[in-house]
Amino acid sequence: MTVIKLTSQDGKPVEFVPTLIGQGGMKDVYFSPDRTYVVAFYRDKLDHASNERLQAIVGSFRDGIFNRAGGDYWQNLFRWPTGIVEWGGRTGITVPTYQSHFFFEHGSKNDDMLKIKGREKEGKWFSSASNRNSFLDPRELGTWLSYFRICILISRAVRRLHAAGLAHSDLSYKNVLVDPAGRNACIIDIDGLVVPGKYPPDVVGTPDFIAPEVMATSRLAKADPKRFLPSITTDRHALAVLIYMYLLYRHPLRGGKVHDQDPARDEELGMGERALFVEHPTDASNRIRLDQVKKSALPWADAARLPFTLTGPLLAPLFKRAFIDGLHTPSARPTADDWEFALVRTVDLMQPCQNHTCQAKWYVFDNTVKPTCPFCGTAYRGLLPVLNLYSSRKAGTYTPDNHRVMVYDGQSLFPWHVNRNVFPNEKLSGDQTRRVGYFRLHQGIWYLVNERLPDMKDLTTGKAVPPNSHVDLVEGKRLLLSTEEGGRVIQVQMVVG
Repeated sequence: MTVIKLTSQDGKPVEFVPTLIGQGGMKDVYFSPDRTYVVAFYRDKLDHASNERLQAIVGSFRDGIFNRAGGDYWQNLFRWPTGIVEWGGRTGITVPTYQSHFFFEHGSKNDDMLKIKGREKEGKWFSSASNRNSFLDPRELGTWLSYFRICILISRAVRRLHAAGLAHSDLSYKNVLVDPAGRNACIIDIDGLVVPGKYPPDVVGTPDFIAPEVMATSRLAKADPKRFLPSITTDRHALAVLIYMYLLYRHPLRGGKVHDQDPARDEELGMGERALFVEHPTDASNRIRLDQVKKSALPWADAARLPFTLTGPLLAPLFKRAFIDGLHTPSARPTADDWEFALVRTVDLMQPCQNHTCQAKWYVFDNTVKPTCPFCGTAYRGLLPVLNLYSSRKAGTYTPDNHRVMVYDGQSLFPWHVNRNVFPNEKLSGDQTRRVGYFRLHQGIWYLVNERLPDMKDLTTGKAVPPNSHVDLVEGKRLLLSTEEGGRVIQVQMVVG
């Protein structure tokens, strides 16, 4: 086996096997001998600005994210270039190989008829209802809850980029790998990062994710001050599209409205200056026409049956901001932090469907007195505890947090439920990731089992609930979870199905 040996610009040894394993829009890719990393060479010579940006990406930008406290957390969410090499007059970068769960294990239906087993799990496979229904092996799909976890990770990664003053510039389902079965996500193609005002973008983005203002001004010269280029605000549009597609398996702007008989001009208008949300509440002209969609795209293409509001009371307002208020007003778009917060809180509102054949498996509680799965129509049967959370701002007083937690058998209670000052993100300590209690349904009675809460108390009876004991959940019961600053009280509400 022939092995090329090089030295990176920071003096580290780099090896690769000169057998092409893949090609992107700009690069040719080769494996290292042990396949722990790849070396990707640019086909075209880089100009001074591109070289300077690449140096910053593998240098100061990488150090700022990975070499600070908590930097290890981001290793799984980015495939970030680690070095720069030169070979045969071409510039290349070294990038860690994708983790094994980002390659298809089962592939497509009918004994992998599409021959995708072993290929990368590009997000497009999972964001299209037609692909999901027609092609993918069901073992690859995960549940609806899986996609909330994936969207949380993507939002968190984008939030970190934006906090560093960076924009991805080409955020799309081609540059995000997802693993629904394992609830994992990873952002790739980091070498094109944009630093607004310093390093301009190399590309305007991927169709479906290009912000309307970028599309509408794409014919102008790059130096024209009226032209919009990829930035943090255009990333916010792309992120909103990704989340909408991963949760609803359709595109938020691709409806039935025709703007021009020329397909190219129609695309430019429909995704640019005349872009219109397919679920706009007062303008129905761009509704998805069911007579124009494949049967395999149903029921998800039917927005009247499965509207965006089924994502719950926290996410629905963000979709309105993204695709109504902010569609043509970039400053009004939700931030990555907005999405992360709403997604995390929405997970607390999710309930497993009691129909074991339901494809979605989960749905968001809609605050009705008779919860029903919107996907299969199965109504919840039995008693369902809903926990309303209150927290202390000063000693002895508890204020509503506008935060609810739905209970299901086997569900865990975590430190971020116990204290409002704890939020589940990359800053959690190891101990904060461990559950502190769990819920059980036994012989028709709901219980909360306390595992690690020393101050837990039943305020209704005045009795302590020490670790390794349990308390029943009944209508109106109030439980003190913590006496620390930010500690919470939960009040139980029982819904009868």
